[in-house]
Amino acid sequence: MVSSPVPPWRWQVLDRAADLDPVPPAMEETRAQHWCNFVLWRPSLLPAGCDTRVGTLRREAPPGRVAAEGRTPWSDANPAGYRTEIFGGGRRLRLKQFLYDWAFPAADHPCLWGSQTRPAEIGGGRVVWLGTDYLGHRAASARLARTTVELSVLEGEFDDDELVALFAALRPAVPDAVPRVLATPFADLSYWARHPATMVSVPTGVFRFHRSEREHEGDWVPSEQVVDFLTAQGVPVTAGQFRAESAATFGDGTTVRELDVVYSSPSGGELRLTAQRTGGGRLAFPPQRDKHPATAEIRDLGGRPLHLGHLSTRYGACDAWWQHPDGYDLRLLGSAGAGLGPEAFHGLAAEIDRGLRLAGHATVLG
Repeated sequence: MVSSPVPPWRWQVLDRAADLDPVPPAMEETRAQHWCNFVLWRPSLLPAGCDTRVGTLRREAPPGRVAAEGRTPWSDANPAGYRTEIFGGGRRLRLKQFLYDWAFPAADHPCLWGSQTRPAEIGGGRVVWLGTDYLGHRAASARLARTTVELSVLEGEFDDDELVALFAALRPAVPDAVPRVLATPFADLSYWARHPATMVSVPTGVFRFHRSEREHEGDWVPSEQVVDFLTAQGVPVTAGQFRAESAATFGDGTTVRELDVVYSSPSGGELRLTAQRTGGGRLAFPPQRDKHPATAEIRDLGGRPLHLGHLSTRYGACDAWWQHPDGYDLRLLGSAGAGLGPEAFHGLAAEIDRGLRLAGHATVLG
């Protein structure tokens, strides 16, 4: 008997930015899930002496600047997000959940950028990172089935064991949403792929690469055409357990042309490949370190240098740069997880490199 394919995830959105709630409404997770383009998680175990209340939902709406509490000040975008507070005994923390989709999540934990971080496994090969957030608060971050879950301690003290246990005890609010979200291509989930929102310049990994222009970029290939498109461009569609499911071109189409490919694993892990003709985009060689504590080394890739950065030898959050002899520059980013350390990541980069047939095929790169 042949099983039916998992249907893609579909969620509710507002028709206009003007329809946004002035204050995000309280909404229980099982109801809020149907307004989210990501898997919504809820804690099944709380720190000792703590309680929680119903979280608040920021609904998705088309781009537009409106007076609404909780929306980002950095862009006209209005993506969905969910916020929960946990409190008790003079202690308080908040969880924020959303799909980080305007760039690759820097080092797999963008809210901890610039701080010394440490990983802890939380089951199923997943990792939570502990560190300090941009507000100077003790914080933690994880990507779970593509959802970015950020924690910030607002009052009092929570120790590492409590924070790790909280993340390990997160459970999907609607279990049926997990396979459906994972079956939906990134380009169909991403707010920035679906709307012409202004860009947000952010770091993306161990080495420096920023798309700093504010004007919207990203011409996404229809999801049903991705495999044929990449095959025609000479880009491999698989790498280990990862399979290409979204692709887009960035730049001005003339002096700057870049191709991004999103590869995903069955569990929601991600690789992000960026390719350009040598000197034809914003990948600058040799790559320069960005402002985040990490390890960087140069390895051999078929007689060529592979610049490889990582945060953990066991869990990765890797960033690899290399040049192809046919005249192309490449970068591969990876999410963190068990088995995604630098050794395994080097193998993934080598597999992609062997499969490249860009010369005479990569017409989108000029």
